[in-house]
Amino acid sequence: MVKTKAPSTTDKMAVSRQLHEEASSVIPGGVTANIKYFAPHPIVMEEGHGSKLIDVDGNEYIDYLMCYGALMSGHGHPSVYAAVTDQMYSKGTTIFGTPHRLETDMAKKLVSLYPGIDQVRFCNSGMEATLLATRLAAAYTGKKKLAKFEGHYHGGYDQVLMSVNPEEGKSGQSSEPAVVPESSGISDYYVNNTIMLPFNDYQATEKILRRHAHEISAIIMEPVQSGFIPGKQDFMEKLRALTLELGILLIFDEVKTGFRLALGGAQEMYGIKPDLTTLGKVLGGGFPIGALGGKREIMELCSPSSSRDILTAGDDNPGARQAFFHSGTYNGHPTTLAAGLATIQLLEEDNNLRKIFDRTEHLKGELEKMYYSAGIPMQAMGEGSIFNIVITDKAVNNLRDMNGTNTSLRKAVDYELLDLGIYSKPLNRYSMSTEHSEGDVEKTLQAHHEAIRRVKSKINV
Repeated sequence: MVKTKAPSTTDKMAVSRQLHEEASSVIPGGVTANIKYFAPHPIVMEEGHGSKLIDVDGNEYIDYLMCYGALMSGHGHPSVYAAVTDQMYSKGTTIFGTPHRLETDMAKKLVSLYPGIDQVRFCNSGMEATLLATRLAAAYTGKKKLAKFEGHYHGGYDQVLMSVNPEEGKSGQSSEPAVVPESSGISDYYVNNTIMLPFNDYQATEKILRRHAHEISAIIMEPVQSGFIPGKQDFMEKLRALTLELGILLIFDEVKTGFRLALGGAQEMYGIKPDLTTLGKVLGGGFPIGALGGKREIMELCSPSSSRDILTAGDDNPGARQAFFHSGTYNGHPTTLAAGLATIQLLEEDNNLRKIFDRTEHLKGELEKMYYSAGIPMQAMGEGSIFNIVITDKAVNNLRDMNGTNTSLRKAVDYELLDLGIYSKPLNRYSMSTEHSEGDVEKTLQAHHEAIRRVKSKINV
């Protein structure tokens, strides 16, 4: 394994360093989300255009982070800007605080694209969508425990912040993973009411689910773990059949995979219809959004028409059922929905989605050949428009396999790539967009070639 550490800050990023230090005096760690940090300090950006980012020091990068996959149309796409400005100027307000047409337009679009969606509720992040999904599953089934897969991430709240990347020695057996909280401050209640499952191991998963079926409301899962480790087709099909047999709801968290593997997400790719689906990222066209969709009989629990209004004093209707509460001032924000609809239209027209997929496959294939030619076994893992560079010659089917890969070498290459103008947070996946050109791909390949050369000149690979 390669021993490496984050490079020292150079004058090339002097302003970024200065601004990070300034931010750290008023923002814990200098970042508003932990994921934005990397050593020795994150790069502070000033502008974004198409496939490019420009930092506060004036350095330009080809951007493969794309806001962690949210920007399928790149930075500042004209059609998205036009939709947003038209919505604001023609309607005279940024938000109504009432129902409006775009809510129905977007809901109809999602119902037409996603096999598992009959009805939709909007919220403001993918995390909110998964939170709503898990509560709705408990309300519908009357069971309180939640099952999730080791290594899968569904947001930063207590119930799902378990065994995303547990410390070595605490994670238990591979066939029966332990439930490990990933943050201080989490109540033991959630540890005791979470069932952990091993991804892509059907025999072990079936054994656990049959044992706990009477108390599990739902399984929440990333059908493609972290956006690049796919569930095996046979595993996914058997899991769907088993959950139907046991009366456990199946929740597909498609926040990462929605629109990035197909217009209908991973469920279209697998040919599997989940009970509930969560969406975010691409759906907002660069604005905050979340959505929960699912079977009509489950989603109808959200309807307020026959339940008690918990926010209105004096509303005491003894005939109303107990409320299933879901609300939010900014839910279904018209600016966001205008941007999202424009993004989906862009992906639907002129075979644009297929063009992104083809360019992604070309980049993946050329990178794999390059790394192997340099004596480095590498897999460009992923589907559709997302992939990750995984340095190993062994199969990777879950978190434990991923932990056995050469991440230190990958990190060393990533830091060289930052210096060469290729941007992603070190060790993160690559997300392609409509704006990544053939020229961008060629420059990226040249940068990887140089980054590998630099790393090999410093260490023995």
